[in-house]
Amino acid sequence: MPQSRRQFLATGAAAIAATALPRAAGAATVDFVLEAKERPIQLPGCSGPTQAWTYGETWPLALRVKRHQPLTIEFRNGLKEHSTIHWHGLRIPHAMDGVPWITQDPVKPGGNFIYAFAPPDPGLFFFHPHCDDVTALSRGLAGVIIVEDPREEGLFDREELLVLMDWRVKEDGSYDTITTDKTAARAGTFGRLRTTNGKLSPVYQVRPGTRLRLRCINVDSSRIPLLDLAGATGQVIATDGNACEPFPLAAWPLGPAMRADIALMVPDQPGASFELHDVWQSTPVVLARFEVAGEPMPMAGRDRPLALPPAELPEPDLANAVKVELDLGAGLPDPAVLEFQKLFGADEICTTQRVFWSLNTKAWPGMSATGKPEPLGLMQSGTTYVVEMFNGTPHRHPMHLHGHTFKVIGSSKGEQPVRWGDTVLVEPKERLQIAFVGGEPGEWMVHCHIIEHQETGMMGYYRVA
Repeated sequence: MPQSRRQFLATGAAAIAATALPRAAGAATVDFVLEAKERPIQLPGCSGPTQAWTYGETWPLALRVKRHQPLTIEFRNGLKEHSTIHWHGLRIPHAMDGVPWITQDPVKPGGNFIYAFAPPDPGLFFFHPHCDDVTALSRGLAGVIIVEDPREEGLFDREELLVLMDWRVKEDGSYDTITTDKTAARAGTFGRLRTTNGKLSPVYQVRPGTRLRLRCINVDSSRIPLLDLAGATGQVIATDGNACEPFPLAAWPLGPAMRADIALMVPDQPGASFELHDVWQSTPVVLARFEVAGEPMPMAGRDRPLALPPAELPEPDLANAVKVELDLGAGLPDPAVLEFQKLFGADEICTTQRVFWSLNTKAWPGMSATGKPEPLGLMQSGTTYVVEMFNGTPHRHPMHLHGHTFKVIGSSKGEQPVRWGDTVLVEPKERLQIAFVGGEPGEWMVHCHIIEHQETGMMGYYRVA
């Protein structure tokens, strides 16, 4: 029988799904309290604890909510620096986007902020701060939100959430160097310890004939694994949480902040096994292992397609689309930003003096209260845009657009699956086209999600009116 939600939370995902989070005293309407603070966690292979930054007592933390469910989430800042929460991939009101000085004032140490929204789309999403991101994300300050869709009830017998992250730690659990000029100007800094759900190659037992869904998310700041299966055949059924026409899983790149749902039929043979690999290296890295054991699943329903109901998103009108160019390059900072920093000083947390990257030859190295550059472009709510990104650098860039879900429609590198996303990987010298309908009015960030690239210039915003 397919697992109920209660059964699911009692199995493999229970260790990482949202536990009973405390509610704010006297605030009966608060659904979740997320308190960012330093907490010790024990990472595999380390002789001592790591002082991670987390939103709760478990890592990774996963919230499960219903589509269209009104949510009230209280963020409490227990860190020694200001922070916010950005709800990556969720098409929510501009005021809830969690970008300091753009959508809200930063939350100071000891302060709090109430986020209120109803997620319009089902799928796997991501939340994290949007200030001092290199430090915060390297120390684990990220969480997952799964938005459940009643249309998907009973489609799979079991699902597992797989959260991929490198930890930049030494053998004693203390932190190693998290960034250098050399790595920020190249592909980013990689951690020594590669984990899935905070473990080394975790092992899961699955029953023969199980219709299995793997929800994979890369919360790392730099690494771009190529996902593949060994011992089984899988299909990608959703990208960045959004349903797509299934296509074979074959060395699928999963850049920072990107997600992929993989569906497969577990082999019928007890004693068999299969593994999820990163095949970027000549010797694949085992991300997770699955061992087939127990009673076979019933035959009824096994022949149904491994697919999700179609995504319900604003469809771009390509025939009447406005064309926009976005060049990803190396760059120098905007002179206006430099002048501001000379006169008033740079914000010590949210602004960096290092500049290695640009968008349309403009760089925004971090964010400050009044040193914001001009927008990359002006857009109209309800109008379709086709943005052609050209990567003129020798490095890959996972580009993220806030507040919108776009359709990947073309690439100079050859055919790609047409799919929905909020973060897309642009290869060196590639021209890649995305299409979307301008959303709610406001200033919506666009940036590289290799966080060292974002914080050293590859960041800007579009203004939607």
